[in-house]
Amino acid sequence: MEFHFPPVADVMKLRFVSYIILLLILGSCSEDTQIQAPTAYEFVPPAHFGDNFDIPSDNSFTIQGIELGRNLFYEKNLSRNGQVSCGSCHQQSKAFTDGSKFSKGVDRELTDKSSMALVNLVWNTKFFWDGRAVTLEEQSLQPIADHIEMDLPLDEAVERLTNSESYKQQFFSAFETDEITADLIAKALAQFMRTLVSSNSKYDQFLLGQGELTEQEKLGMNLFFTHPEPSTGLRGGNCGDCHLNILTSGDREGYQGFHNNGLDTENNLEEGLMSVTAKAEDKGKFKAPSLRNIALTAPYMHDGRFATLDEVLDHYNEEIRISSTLDVLISDATNLNTKSDEQVLLGLTDEEKEAIIAFLNTLTDDEFISNEAFSNPFRP
Repeated sequence: MEFHFPPVADVMKLRFVSYIILLLILGSCSEDTQIQAPTAYEFVPPAHFGDNFDIPSDNSFTIQGIELGRNLFYEKNLSRNGQVSCGSCHQQSKAFTDGSKFSKGVDRELTDKSSMALVNLVWNTKFFWDGRAVTLEEQSLQPIADHIEMDLPLDEAVERLTNSESYKQQFFSAFETDEITADLIAKALAQFMRTLVSSNSKYDQFLLGQGELTEQEKLGMNLFFTHPEPSTGLRGGNCGDCHLNILTSGDREGYQGFHNNGLDTENNLEEGLMSVTAKAEDKGKFKAPSLRNIALTAPYMHDGRFATLDEVLDHYNEEIRISSTLDVLISDATNLNTKSDEQVLLGLTDEEKEAIIAFLNTLTDDEFISNEAFSNPFRP
């Protein structure tokens, strides 16, 4: 067989052209595979909320981290049987509660607490009804591992996500590492949950001078934020003492946001905050939750015992139970006589209770419960 070779000059030209083509190909591949750093997300708090919050220095916001956290929040494969996600107990349409007295876990077994609303969490420093978590990162992993809620060991959660090419790419985009860890799962979830800000209710518009409240709503607002003085006849609903600012929640100074609000007598008190602090004076105290979107988050209290806001007002107005750790803000306001069976309670009229409920309805933020950025990315 005879082979024909081109002249030497032509060979040199061919080699040169091939080298140029190779460089172009490599350059193109380099551009395609260049590592893109996560894109910073600028968190801008509502102007009337203030900046009394902290973002962990090791978990700053990124667009990729928030989106990964959103996917993980709704990822049912983070439960043992693949049937439950964080979003199962925290539904956007219900202001991230689930409408049940107690939530259902992987085997439809009931938890022992009502699902808390997730809103404006970046201004909070204690989480769960008993305050056992002090960061959102810590909070986010506990339901996954809890034997009733999602019942998935964290090492198995890591393994499941590692076996997903999609999640491997998402973690790499968010955190620039090939290794998925429980710590990174927590960071992504925390980033997403910190974006759950509700700030466009009728009440917000009133505060910003962009809308008005009705006379009934104004009366309710004034009653809500007034600490009554029985001795002078000053009337008030005493709500703002515990739900103490425009966020209607507060816990940044120690455990000041935790209260025994008179749900039970001494012999029936649950441990509550005492399970965290081991202090007897904290028995029966629970976190005062945000009242944002409160009209959507029934039933109420840590054990979901009240089905309606009317029942809640009835409790504070005439059904306070006396115990040694009853919050002084309540006993002072209601002039309770703890040494007899007589109790002089708030004494709100039906008109005043209706006004407070009308005000509470102004805390509903329709934009928050319909915001696509907070929605389930896996829904049909």
